[in-house]
Amino acid sequence: MSKKEKYIAAKVNDEIIDLSRVSEGAEGVEYISPESDEGLEIIRHSCAHLMAQAVERLYPGTHFGIGPAIKDGFYYDIDLGNDAVITENDLAAIEAEMRKISAQAEVVTREDLTCDDALDLFKDDPYKTELISELKAEGVSHVSVYKQGEYKDLCRGPHVPDTSYIKHFKLLSVAGAYWRGSEKNKMLTRIYGTAFATQDELKQYLKRMEEAKLRDHRKLGRELDLFSLHEEGPGFPFFHPKGLAVLNTLTEFWRKEHVRRGHTEIRTPQILDRDLWIRSGHWDHYRENMYVTEIDEKPFAIKPMNCPGSILVYKTQLRSYRELPMRLTELGIVHRHERSGVLHGLMRVRCFTQDDCHAFCALEQVRDEVIRIIDLCKYIYSDVFGFKYTVELSTRPEDSMGTEEQWAAAENGLREALETSNINYRVNEGDGAFYGPKIDFHLEDCLGRSWQCGTVQLDFQLPERFELTYIGEDGQEHRPVMLHRTVLGSLERFFGILIEHYAGAFPFWIAPVQIRIIPIAEEHRAYAEELKEQFMDWDLRVEIDARDEKLGRRIRDAQLQKVPYMLVLGDKETQNKEVAVRERSKGDLGSMSIAKFKELLDGEFNPIKNRIKN
Repeated sequence: MSKKEKYIAAKVNDEIIDLSRVSEGAEGVEYISPESDEGLEIIRHSCAHLMAQAVERLYPGTHFGIGPAIKDGFYYDIDLGNDAVITENDLAAIEAEMRKISAQAEVVTREDLTCDDALDLFKDDPYKTELISELKAEGVSHVSVYKQGEYKDLCRGPHVPDTSYIKHFKLLSVAGAYWRGSEKNKMLTRIYGTAFATQDELKQYLKRMEEAKLRDHRKLGRELDLFSLHEEGPGFPFFHPKGLAVLNTLTEFWRKEHVRRGHTEIRTPQILDRDLWIRSGHWDHYRENMYVTEIDEKPFAIKPMNCPGSILVYKTQLRSYRELPMRLTELGIVHRHERSGVLHGLMRVRCFTQDDCHAFCALEQVRDEVIRIIDLCKYIYSDVFGFKYTVELSTRPEDSMGTEEQWAAAENGLREALETSNINYRVNEGDGAFYGPKIDFHLEDCLGRSWQCGTVQLDFQLPERFELTYIGEDGQEHRPVMLHRTVLGSLERFFGILIEHYAGAFPFWIAPVQIRIIPIAEEHRAYAEELKEQFMDWDLRVEIDARDEKLGRRIRDAQLQKVPYMLVLGDKETQNKEVAVRERSKGDLGSMSIAKFKELLDGEFNPIKNRIKN
């Protein structure tokens, strides 16, 4: 097998190029295999072109927007240009056409054209001409065009040598997407798909996808009666008693852990004067995501973030170096305007609770304070919830405030904290917040999906803008540094992640109902009520199912509701003051005394200590 049969692209001087562009006998060439991360991205982007070619054959006159490779797959935005509609029922036919093109081994070629020639080539495609015209206006002289058979596309590449390299793919779904993400533009049809280097990898991915559907937090939210979503409030979730029980337990744990680690909780208003947001920089950098209103003929804004409120609390007194670091935490409700097309259950909402902390520090305290935050994140993610996680350092974006010197000092401070903590991290260039660099924590759930939750952002800018000071040991005024920090991030989103991670079978300590008592007959009801009172005294969440249903049906319902413990009460249990215990994963544990059952509960992991009273 030659190199050009084994590999799909090459890297020369750190640039990934098509195999056809590698000169014979060239030195310093690194060949890219299909199984590598870079190779997989090429396969997926090439598969987007393969899909577009199939769509063009089946729907003549179609125009194409953009079709990038994304995490776990690809998509392409298309404009059918007439009354035709593509639904998920049509994906099988498109896939079949893709397989025909793959079998034809259409050679993929690249051609560099002047912008004018490219405009002429794509003169009938409004989307490509818009993109080329913008590049030309920016001073770009040439663009690259890829062709395979009758299909041509504006693209930087690289791509596979021919279509036979793309064999293991699956089209997944159809959605709507505005051209270039703007609601002012036309709604296009977006087709999502995935592709892999081998059939086994594809099968494993599709299996995970099926499992993800079963774990979908929106589905489980309905089935377990945790929350609901309504047209009357798009993006504003409604939490039912059981869902709120989980959130309340989560916040109880959060509060207890923060008090233990030297934090002080505050609460700030949800609506504040627009001038405050102008001063903070949010008005310039975040205006499109903010809701505005008017009070007494003055403009106000509903807060999208909690930081300016913490700053106003800090400024109420003259601060001393002895008070630093001052850690002001807040479970603050924030509102952000998200486009309707991106709303997704609890994962993407317009109103959520942010578990914020704003730590005001002396510059020399930053490293140790960031190390403390890293330790807290490790405890909550790994020790409490059992998540694996990765860490990312994001550096200065183009749309930023402050000097190069400030940014360099801030980025170096975060790097030093990560390295002192022996944390492996990757650098995400240019993705920091507008006021400072940040560390992001990405959780990995049981299906291997990544969720960005915690963040630490170092900020020199807001203390400067709001003229924050503290009196140092030398008796002089100094400027503090501000650390913005979340661990859970959005409580609502974290709740959604937990639902899917545990498939609704929450750990005992956080389960919405921890014990369900099932009296077999009416004469056992009084004992059930007695036990319920006792368990509630132990601060447990308990309910009785005394419905006029068969015992098997009630046990099955409790199992479907994923209740950790079911206590069945009959004549024997009532007379002997015992309980017949069923555990949701282990099944029947037999009858035991109340004391023995309490020992069982005492053995359950519970980060909120001393909750079960003696």
